[in-house]
Amino acid sequence: MPLKHIWTPWRMPYVTGHTKREGCVFCQMVAQDVQYDPENYILHRGRRVFAVLNLYPYNNGHLMVLPYDHLASPEQLAAETQADMMYLVSYFVDIMRRAMSPAGFNVGINLGRAAGAGIVDHVHIHVVPRWNGDTNFMPVISETRVIPEMLDDTYRNLRSVIGQNPPPC
Repeated sequence: MPLKHIWTPWRMPYVTGHTKREGCVFCQMVAQDVQYDPENYILHRGRRVFAVLNLYPYNNGHLMVLPYDHLASPEQLAAETQADMMYLVSYFVDIMRRAMSPAGFNVGINLGRAAGAGIVDHVHIHVVPRWNGDTNFMPVISETRVIPEMLDDTYRNLRSVIGQNPPPC
């Protein structure tokens, strides 16, 4: 049987290391003062926190909730910012349930490189929707994730549901 191919050309800059930018990529997003931003996949900006799709997702809809403050760990954040982060996590779990009908979620924070953080200096909470049967051998054998939907499509889908149910924070 011939070998089958899965084409993922959008991953090439990540694989070759050409995605590295000077400074904090999250702070660069914060500096662009727009409510939501399709180019950077920013789904929502609140008073103290924002939500953005992960450019290198573990699964369809993988997003991150971040503070505007450039701090490495949640205990360094003001209580109001911590509360807004958790509120936005809950809000996006609801939005993804409506938009994507996942069977479950992984929600978590990787603190430090040893814990798996790719960006260690700007704390963020991952929200990853999950479906029964969405795991496979590809990440284990070839360090490749199979994502069946383009980020632009996921962004438009989530934004349409957000537009019907805007968050208060």
